[in-house]
Amino acid sequence: MYQMPTIQKIYGQIIDTTMTLDTKQLRYFYEIAQQGSVTRASQVLNVAQPALSLHLRRLEEGLGTSLMLRTRTGVVPTEAGRLLMERARHILDEIARTQEDIRSLDGAPSGVVRLGLPGTISALVSLPLIKAARQRYPQITINIAEAMSGFISGWLREGKSDLAILYHPLQERGFRSDILLEEELVILWSQAFRMPPKAALSRLQGVPLVLPSRGNGLRDLIEEAFRAQGVSATVGIEIDSYANIKSLVAEGFGASILPAHAVQAETRTGAICTSRIANPGLWRRAHVIQPTARPATRAQTAIAQLLPQVVADLVAQGAWSGARAIAGGAMGAP
Repeated sequence: MYQMPTIQKIYGQIIDTTMTLDTKQLRYFYEIAQQGSVTRASQVLNVAQPALSLHLRRLEEGLGTSLMLRTRTGVVPTEAGRLLMERARHILDEIARTQEDIRSLDGAPSGVVRLGLPGTISALVSLPLIKAARQRYPQITINIAEAMSGFISGWLREGKSDLAILYHPLQERGFRSDILLEEELVILWSQAFRMPPKAALSRLQGVPLVLPSRGNGLRDLIEEAFRAQGVSATVGIEIDSYANIKSLVAEGFGASILPAHAVQAETRTGAICTSRIANPGLWRRAHVIQPTARPATRAQTAIAQLLPQVVADLVAQGAWSGARAIAGGAMGAP
């Protein structure tokens, strides 16, 4: 009776077989898996469909297991196929990075650096960073992706981001987390409240709050601060959008707490009033996260060094409102 090979056996076979695979075979398989169709992969690669089908069949024979399930609309990776697909992506990425580094060894760093940023930080950092990189490293392309911290953490783990800024350290083996800065959080009020420039969290007792949903890092920090002050939070609306939080506060639906830089424009126009939180205030830290489990390219190293310099300039110029540098702030371990 046929027995399905165990995942451990499949994994061992994949490792053994990839030792003899060339980059072309890996690239062909990966493109078929990505496209979900031999026909579409043939068009992308400009390789005849029968040749791609033959490569796939020989690869499956060499591994002794099926890598793709054939369907009416194309192909779907099996468990072994998904494993090989993930490994192939890492291998191809590393080969491309190594080739790029070798080619540019005698010249300026070049290549693509993928940076993950929360939306509010991206609005501050992206343009100055791209300008600085263009001036100093014209052959480096920065690919910036914006998302919530949970998504960015996932991209780092999956190797889809080379560098990131997060509001929490990634305390896992294979990553280094360095404190970038601290930013001040402030209380947001509508004009109707007419609150003082500085207020204790106790002033929010019984006031409806417009906050991000539970599980959001900012919400967790706010609730921890309330507990420490013995204040009960009255959450009126939960919404994971700074823009909508600000609009709801301005319309009188309640108060909120956000980073000072996120409400800079609204306070200037008078759409929203803010109060600094009374001593000791409320601050949160931003961290630069770098993977250490794989070698960094020269381009990645260059941008990792440039990013804190750009941020320091923003803080010094007052462009990052309510932020302060942390002296000797490295933390985390490879």
